[in-house]
Amino acid sequence: MKLSADSGFKSGFVAIIGQPNVGKSTLLNKMLGQKIAITSPKPQTTRNRILGIHHIDNGQILFLDTPGIHQARGGLNRYMVDLALAAVRDVDVVMLLVEADRDPGDAVRAIIKLLHKLSCPVILVINKIDLVAPESLLRVIDLYRRLFEFAEIVPVSALTGNGVDRLLGLLPSQLPEGPRYYPDEMVTDLPERFIAAEMVREQVMKKTRNEIPYGTAVQVESFTEDPQRKLVIIKAVIHVERDSQKRILVGRQGGMIKQIGAAARRDIEGFLGCRVFLELFVRVDRNWTQSARMLKEFGYD
Repeated sequence: MKLSADSGFKSGFVAIIGQPNVGKSTLLNKMLGQKIAITSPKPQTTRNRILGIHHIDNGQILFLDTPGIHQARGGLNRYMVDLALAAVRDVDVVMLLVEADRDPGDAVRAIIKLLHKLSCPVILVINKIDLVAPESLLRVIDLYRRLFEFAEIVPVSALTGNGVDRLLGLLPSQLPEGPRYYPDEMVTDLPERFIAAEMVREQVMKKTRNEIPYGTAVQVESFTEDPQRKLVIIKAVIHVERDSQKRILVGRQGGMIKQIGAAARRDIEGFLGCRVFLELFVRVDRNWTQSARMLKEFGYD
């Protein structure tokens, strides 16, 4: 989609990349001022490319949140890493997100090696500055300066918002003139049913913590709007790989699935701006993360 724009209008794509669990989705939500990407303390929460649209005066910044780059094992993990690497090929700016409380290790250095092949500007965003003293932050900045010639280095806290306004203020100068890609009211190109499914999956990860590994996928089987009642009726299936996972998700007398549903419903209502009736089911699909057919069926292809 491309809409006409005035002369001098700035627009472009900004890929947010980094290792798993460094705060990419939290930062995206903070920059947009609205939750569209799910978050959890677990790495590899983000599985798909998430587009977030930030509207500015005479400009539009199109953020691409990507899965964490890591040593991939298994079909689902390989899909996520390939998706993240593909995101940097045709963008206007790359934002490398790292953590303030960690020195650049081998994994980050491997990502930086890939950045040398790019022709677009790369901004280093050092997240979680709320966890370190100023002198420690300065030392980490100096370490990164020696590894790559970044266009900008911006310390932030995605959690508190500290430094995020400065980051947003720097980005337009790195973008080319271009069209208005999306209408002003849009914050993402993702279907509402996709975001609803992701919000259910987020609560699965948060409520079950270490009891359920990453072998879960959520599909919305029906998404029905009732304008007269200002209600959306959603039926979704949580897919797991083993019977034991299903028992945990359902919980004693259905207690766990009720908790997941209640929390997810609140988030979905906040996103849609209306009442939601959410019905959840749990289904066992053995070893689906290793099945090319099922990965494709669940949208990971």
